[in-house]
Amino acid sequence: MFRKETRKIKIGNKTFIGGDSRITVQSMTNTDTRDVKSTVNQIRNLEIAGCDIIRCAVPDMEAAKAIGEIAKQISIPLVADIHFDYKLALESIKSGVSALRINPGNIGSIERVKMVAEACNDKNIPIRIGVNSGSLEKELLAKYGKPCPEALVESALKSADILEKMNFRDIVISIKSSDVQTMINSYRLMSEKSDYPLHLGVTESGTPWRGTIKSSVGIGTLLAEGIGDTIRVSLTGDPVEEIKVGNEILKALGIKKGGIEFVSCPTCGRTQIDLIGIAKEIEDKLSSCKKDIKVAIMGCVVNGPGEAREADIGIAGGKGEGIIFKKGEILKKVKEEDLVQELMKEIDKL
Repeated sequence: MFRKETRKIKIGNKTFIGGDSRITVQSMTNTDTRDVKSTVNQIRNLEIAGCDIIRCAVPDMEAAKAIGEIAKQISIPLVADIHFDYKLALESIKSGVSALRINPGNIGSIERVKMVAEACNDKNIPIRIGVNSGSLEKELLAKYGKPCPEALVESALKSADILEKMNFRDIVISIKSSDVQTMINSYRLMSEKSDYPLHLGVTESGTPWRGTIKSSVGIGTLLAEGIGDTIRVSLTGDPVEEIKVGNEILKALGIKKGGIEFVSCPTCGRTQIDLIGIAKEIEDKLSSCKKDIKVAIMGCVVNGPGEAREADIGIAGGKGEGIIFKKGEILKKVKEEDLVQELMKEIDKL
């Protein structure tokens, strides 16, 4: 798949964004950053789920100091999310964060921005400029009349230019909107105008159901066009769900390989077993499985054997029973109530 080449930025000891590096999946904690134990526990769960980079809110100096202890106890790069107070950025840098997320335009005077940029340069810490449609500068809203791609891109490039003039170049840009089409067009325009690595996301996308749909459409469209270097699926819920959705978006596009590929039919009038319940139970049981296999759960013999033949393992339903296939070969016929248990046994053998 074609992908636009952008600047390659190092974040932490061994993670990169942009250039020829892999597309990373991010999330943000929703714990109180000052509660180190809870925050570390959540980050560790996110790491297990496949999170590559984590961001924590830094609302005050206590949180900025806590960041250092959190960073010591996790294995992935930690980004400090800073708004308004440059002192929080300086303290976070001192505490050992891997990156900052700021908007240079809202942390004060040029001198304050310069202090942050110099501190980041000294520690080789990149800065992500984050622009949202809900927080555009008043002059840009007056100029364009409303949040639009042109306004978002101008805002981000203006902030980037401030840093560039201070000889700071390790910049990642995000230009998020809760409107999917605005988000897509904004990133397209930014991709045309610069070579900065882009952090993709639909901000405030909603609950896991609606947010997954909006994020998949927005992020997936851009990735399919070769735009984007790192992603975050923003959901109102458990951050672990953000990582699951983000990784599935990458898998669906063939960008990420490995892990379970799960195929199940939508069911129809020919289905004579509880395929919906069976598929859900098997998917849940495989949620933490790291095996690189394709599993097919099919309702009847019309498509079942064919799909199962393409899979490493699978079932095709019959009347109150099912057939378990392995690489196209029939292993056994099993009663409906035993299908899940017997399939899992065969998966364990793979």
